[in-house]
Amino acid sequence: MATEIKAPVFPESVADGTIATWHKQPGESVSRDEVICDIETDKVVLEVVAPADGTIAQIIKNEGDTVLSNEVIAQFEEGAVSGATQTQAVQSEEKVEQAAAKTEAGAAPVVERAQPVADQAPAVRKALTETGINAADVQGTGRGGRITKEDVANHQAKPAAAPLTAAVGERIEKRVPMTRLRKRVAERLLAATQETAMLTTFNEVNMKPIMEMRKQYKDAFEKRHGARLGFMSFFVKAATEALKRYPAVNASIDGDDIVYHGYYDIGVAVSSDRGLVVPVLRDTDRMNYAEVESGIGAYAAKAREGKLAIEDMTGGTFTITNGGTFGSLLSTPILNTPQTAILGMHKIQERPMAVNGQVEILPMMYLALSYDHRLIDGKEAVGFLVTIKELLEEPAKLILDL
Repeated sequence: MATEIKAPVFPESVADGTIATWHKQPGESVSRDEVICDIETDKVVLEVVAPADGTIAQIIKNEGDTVLSNEVIAQFEEGAVSGATQTQAVQSEEKVEQAAAKTEAGAAPVVERAQPVADQAPAVRKALTETGINAADVQGTGRGGRITKEDVANHQAKPAAAPLTAAVGERIEKRVPMTRLRKRVAERLLAATQETAMLTTFNEVNMKPIMEMRKQYKDAFEKRHGARLGFMSFFVKAATEALKRYPAVNASIDGDDIVYHGYYDIGVAVSSDRGLVVPVLRDTDRMNYAEVESGIGAYAAKAREGKLAIEDMTGGTFTITNGGTFGSLLSTPILNTPQTAILGMHKIQERPMAVNGQVEILPMMYLALSYDHRLIDGKEAVGFLVTIKELLEEPAKLILDL
């Protein structure tokens, strides 16, 4: 029985999407709830799964096509397995058996020659084009020797037998289209620089007290809560307390109105393969350190797997970004509009510091607060950042709510 496969119902903030990858092709059998297609929006990648066991009968929307909410993208045959698929499976099994028999007899195993690029699935053709890999150089492990996306990735990951050198005078360029997510990130960042009066103020924090506390309690913390104790939970809790003291930093501008938020939803910027995403921790004033660390860990895992949902990134009253994980010593983060401030963390680096008239080597971190000067005055911005500095340098105040 033929069934229509439709795109998911997109949230109101998402107008349409683009077919990113078809994981299954017409004639291929699939299992119930198996991912058959990825749809990329300007915020997240949505997975489309098979409604039942069966076969992809027809693909209506190809890779790169734009789709609307609930639009039909393919036809599905429930409970059907095509004869071609069965034949390919039998042939594949026979070839494996032949290869095994020859190997046992001392002969070299049979290697199935990859089919030409024109005969490959659209997702594979796209991967070959983007990586510049010749289809003839890839060993296909799919049915009938077809190349899979994993085959392309594995081939790309192999070290080259000899370094590739360009001919004298040859200048190589590769042109690939921007993903929808990357384009959306670019649009938002550009709008933030053009539509806000953005200014950045800096300070530095002595990380020694937190590092010593973390060293002393990290094992017991992980054993008790099942989460690794990192630095981010201290920054989230310190920022939450500072937001309570400086409400304008937790506000946003809506037209001619200022919206003061009576809650604290802090976004944590995460870099993924598809671009920068900002999942949001909700009600951080009600979260303990373990809940913050667990929440960040869960979001990081979902970002790596491309499984962040739109609701994970909706809203947010303040953002923290940590360029220090990549070695950044100092930067000026760009606002995540409509928020009016963002805190930038950086690399911890030992530096000579003057302490009570003596020179000490301390692990220091530069902090950067970018803010919208239309709403936040310099006095408030500096006070906010100094509050975070003081709470981090004396974490007992943070824990005891002093």
